[in-house]
Amino acid sequence: MSPTALALVLVAAVLHALWNLAAKRASGDGYLFVWWYNVASAVLWLPVGLVVLGREGWPLGWELLVGPAVSAVFHIAYQLCLQAGYQRADLGVVYPVARGTGPLLTVLFALLVLGERPGVVAVAGGLVVIAGIVVVATGGARALRHRASTGIAWGALTGAGIAAYTLWDDHAVTTWALAPVTYFSLGCTLQALAMTPGALRRSRAGAATAGSVLRRSGREIAIVAVLSPLAYVLVLEAMRTTPVALVAPARESGIVVGSLLAWWLFREPDPLRRLLGAAIVLAGITMIVA
Repeated sequence: MSPTALALVLVAAVLHALWNLAAKRASGDGYLFVWWYNVASAVLWLPVGLVVLGREGWPLGWELLVGPAVSAVFHIAYQLCLQAGYQRADLGVVYPVARGTGPLLTVLFALLVLGERPGVVAVAGGLVVIAGIVVVATGGARALRHRASTGIAWGALTGAGIAAYTLWDDHAVTTWALAPVTYFSLGCTLQALAMTPGALRRSRAGAATAGSVLRRSGREIAIVAVLSPLAYVLVLEAMRTTPVALVAPARESGIVVGSLLAWWLFREPDPLRRLLGAAIVLAGITMIVA
C-alpha cells in the first residue's frame, strides 16, 4: 500500500469513529435522524459529484444509474440497523461487532455460496473475530450481559449491511470505474429520496416530527452528514489504486479508536475488556483479508 493510500484510509478510520460517536449521541426518532443526515449529505455532496461528472464529460451510462441505486438500498438498511443498535445498546459493543461481522460474513458467503476456499489463515481469522466478539460481550452482571447480547444482535445485522455495500461499491468503482465522489453523491441523494415518504408519514403521525429531531440533534446530523461521506469517499479513492484486501484492515483500525472514545465520552462499563475484544476483532479482520 502506498503512503498516500495508507494516509487516506487511516484518516477515514478516525473520521468514521467520530461520526459513529455523533450517531450514538443523537436523540429522538432514529429513522428521522438517518433521513436528515442523508438529506444534508445529498445537499453537501451532490453539487460536488455533478462537477466531477461534468469534468469527465457527463459519461451517463446504465452503470451510473444501477450502481448508486443498489448501493442506496444496502446503505439504508445498514444505517437504520446501526442507529437502532445505538439506541438500544452500547457503542462499545455495537461498533466492533458491526465492523467485525462484515468481513466474517464475506468469508462465510465465499465458503457456502460461491464454493471458494479462502484459506486456513482467513478461516482462522473468522474464528478470531468470533473470539473478539465473545470477549466484548461477556463479563459483568446479568443486566450488562443482556444489553451486550442486544448490541451483538444489532451489530450483526449492521455487519450484514456493511458486507453487502462494501462488496457492491468495490465492484462499482473498480470493475465499472465509476468516480467515487459522483457515485457516492448520487447514492446519498437516492437514499434521501427513498426515505422521504417514510419521514413524512412519521412526522404526520405526531409521535416525532422532523423539526423536533432537527432541533434536538442538529449538531449530530451535521457531523454525520459531513464526516460519513468524506470517510467513505476516502476509502473508495484508496480502493481505486489498492486492493481491498489491504484497505479493509487499515480501515477497521477505527474499531479501537471508537472503543476508546466510547469509554471516555459515555463512560461505558468494562472498558479494558471491550478494548481488548475490539483489538482481537481487528486482528481477526487483518487475518481474513491477508
